[in-house]
Amino acid sequence: MTTTNAPTDRFTVQVTSVRQVADAVLEVTFGHPARQSLPPWHPGAHIEIQLPSGLSRQYSLCGDASDEASYTIAVLREEHGRGGSRELHRIVCAGSQFDVRAPRNDFTLVEADSYLFVGGGIGITPLIPMINEVQKRGSQWSLVYGGRTRTSMAYHDRLQALGKQVDIWIESERGYPDLTSIQAAARPGTMVYACGPGAMIDAVAREFPHHPHLGGLHFERFAASGPIDTSGGAFEVELRRTGVTFAVGEGGSILQEVHKVLPDHPFSCEEGYCGECETRVLDGQPDHRDNYLTADEQDTGDTMMICVSRCQGTRLVLDL
Repeated sequence: MTTTNAPTDRFTVQVTSVRQVADAVLEVTFGHPARQSLPPWHPGAHIEIQLPSGLSRQYSLCGDASDEASYTIAVLREEHGRGGSRELHRIVCAGSQFDVRAPRNDFTLVEADSYLFVGGGIGITPLIPMINEVQKRGSQWSLVYGGRTRTSMAYHDRLQALGKQVDIWIESERGYPDLTSIQAAARPGTMVYACGPGAMIDAVAREFPHHPHLGGLHFERFAASGPIDTSGGAFEVELRRTGVTFAVGEGGSILQEVHKVLPDHPFSCEEGYCGECETRVLDGQPDHRDNYLTADEQDTGDTMMICVSRCQGTRLVLDL
């Protein structure tokens, strides 16, 4: 994945509006408490919100990137998640304030003549600003948007109104999208952008190599693609800049040990899909277990996700 560096400073935002946009989905719009301009962002960016409980959660920005006065997110209440979305749904209201981290973009929109967007469920959110941008550019584009039911799909009516470029797949009516035919029909050089459930991302990624006429695949996950593998023996980790060395035991994680030394080291998902804890490797061979780095990036071994990945040998040296 290509990461665009962004400011890491934190600041306070205030909720200006809350509305329901689908079953269990709230759209939340924030502004600056003093009505100042907010840091700029580009399609694909997200903000990290600090919740009162201490949890931090990342949410894609889905509003107008040219609007310097507001940030908009859409949050699905996940009953079986780790609690962040439930907390936000429970407490959010107009006037409430949250500390956020400035927008960061790990899902950048590259230049192309043609785009195929594939969104599933709440994964539609980062794709909406991308569609707005490519429309402004005059690029060719199409969207495949899937969901369980019509009422569960955020922004369904708004997107359908864009016309024949939008193909809505409602599982209860049409089943699952035919990803083989969809990718086969795309124009040569088309960039594919996908965001949604892990199974959908996996299906797009499996099918993509069978269509060499396509220009590239970019995706963002909102959850890990499967259970986290914590198996493996103990190994040693040196934090070169900090001057600390520690052991990571069987079933433990590098991130847990790093936080004992560097409690402010960034992290979010703890499942290897968000990229927040990406760390440069100076020596040693990582055992990659993330869903964030591409296969080529994993083979290179220059960075690793320290929340889930381990060591193939007995020692790693990290640039921390």
